[in-house]
Amino acid sequence: MKFLRYGPVGQEKPGMLDRDGGIRDLSGTVRDIDGEALAPASLDRLRRLDPATLPLVSGNPRLGPCVARVSKIVAIGLNYRAHAAETGAAIPKEPIFFMKATSSICGPNDDVIIPKASQKTDWEVELGIVIGSLARYVPAHDARKYIAGYCVVNDVSEREFQIERGGQWTKGKSADAFCPIGPCVVTADEVPDPGKLGLWTEVNGKRVQNSNTSDLIFGIDEIVSYVSHFMTLLPGDIIPTGTPSGVGLGMKPPQFLKPGDRMRLSVEGLGEQNQRLVAFTE
Repeated sequence: MKFLRYGPVGQEKPGMLDRDGGIRDLSGTVRDIDGEALAPASLDRLRRLDPATLPLVSGNPRLGPCVARVSKIVAIGLNYRAHAAETGAAIPKEPIFFMKATSSICGPNDDVIIPKASQKTDWEVELGIVIGSLARYVPAHDARKYIAGYCVVNDVSEREFQIERGGQWTKGKSADAFCPIGPCVVTADEVPDPGKLGLWTEVNGKRVQNSNTSDLIFGIDEIVSYVSHFMTLLPGDIIPTGTPSGVGLGMKPPQFLKPGDRMRLSVEGLGEQNQRLVAFTE
């Protein structure tokens, strides 16, 4: 199943994609695509629905963030071998993780705002894990039981804020619109091997990232298990799993985003995002 949220900012409705790519309205079935809807019992109930019996949404509505009421975003850093190499970093011995503010969440095709005084805004396509069950001290071999599905995440980053402003990565990861998620949550049963998915980014039509999750240093099961030993994961929480090589910071010379630039990015089977960069305005 593929779930999404559609409609104006702050007024999104829950929906699902049918086999023809049409949006079917789920607002009569669930209150939203959130932790409650993504819990195992709810997903089992939704699987019994015939999408053809749901109202078909007309037109081409805006897509909102694919998950509502996210309690936290726990992102994994330096988790692709080639990305670690391009930044000159050693391969981590344990997963590195940091938080992104939930206020950074936006829709997959919304404008991305370059923060005030930013000179080094960068792109990062990532596979996002969407948690479906409360997870605490989960053994790696049981990790898949706690995953509702997966989504595309653009872990937009401001490198000066991240690296040069006191060493706290969260500073460079949490500006408004720095976490486009979606277009949809694809349930785990439709992603049999998340460790073998192609993912890519284009900036102004040029392919800059082109990799596969097979290059992950720490795999999906290990990530969920590891994070759950440091904090309780709640249904609807999102874990971006790291970005591959090809970010602007790693180019020679480095290249960063400016107003008017466009990003297009995708993870295999999970859909595509398209964003325009705009300058911050008061």
